[in-house]
Amino acid sequence: MRPEISVTVSGLGFLYPDDLAGVVELAELADAHGVDQLMIPDHVLMGPHPEKYPYGPFPLPPEEPWLEPLVALAAMAGASERVRLGTGVLITPLRPPALLAKMVATLDVLSRGRLDLGVGVGWQAEEYAAEGIDFEARWRLFEEGLRACKVLWRDAPAAFRGEHVAFESVYSLPRPAQEGGPPIWFGTGLGPHNLRRIVELADGWMPMDSSPASLTAGIERLRAAFSDAGRSFEGFGVRAHTPAVFEGRRVDL
Repeated sequence: MRPEISVTVSGLGFLYPDDLAGVVELAELADAHGVDQLMIPDHVLMGPHPEKYPYGPFPLPPEEPWLEPLVALAAMAGASERVRLGTGVLITPLRPPALLAKMVATLDVLSRGRLDLGVGVGWQAEEYAAEGIDFEARWRLFEEGLRACKVLWRDAPAAFRGEHVAFESVYSLPRPAQEGGPPIWFGTGLGPHNLRRIVELADGWMPMDSSPASLTAGIERLRAAFSDAGRSFEGFGVRAHTPAVFEGRRVDL
C-alpha cells in the first residue's frame, strides 16, 4: 500500500487573499492531479493570546480568516468526485453532538462517502467562552460527544445517556454513506487518557510532531495500547507532516 498525499489547506489569507472561494477550485485541481486528501483546519474564532498556543509560536495572525470546515468541505465536495475531504482538526466540543452528527452524516452522504473526520479539543479558552461552554470540561464533552455521534450514525431509533448528552427513541437520518460513520482521526497527544479514547473511538492518529523518533515512539505506544485492549492495529492510520514549499521557500503553516 503506497503512502497517500494529504494537503492541509491552511493560511487562506496568504493563499487566497482576495477570494477565499479559491478552495473550491482547489478541490477540482486535487481531483485532476492525484492528491488523495484535502484537509481544512478549524477555529470558530481567534482570541487575543496566540502566545498560549502549546506547540510553539502560532504561525498565523489573529486576523487570519478561518472557513467553517464542514461548510467549506460541502462546497468542495460539489466540485470534485474523487479526492477525500477531511477536517484537521474539527474542535468537536464547540458543536452540539446531535447537530454535529447530522452535519457530518449529511456531508458524508453528499460527498458519496469521501469524508474523514479529524477531531480534537483546541487550545483556546476564548472559543469555549464565546459559546458558553466550560473549557475545563472539554475532554469530557469531546469523548461523550463522539460516542453520541456514533450511536446516532448507527441506530434508528437511537438512545444515549451521558453526563452532558441524553436522548431516547430518536431518528437521525440519513446515516453516513460510510457504514458506522466516517473514519475518525484523533489530533491529540498520546497520554494515558487519549490512548484509551483512541483505542475505543479512533481510526487514525494525526500527531503534531512528525519527527521519525516521535512517530516511531508513538506508533509503539499505540500498538501496545491496542494489544492490551484486544483490538487489532491492522488498518489503523497514522498521518505525518512534511513542510510546504512555495516558490522555492519553506512555508510553515
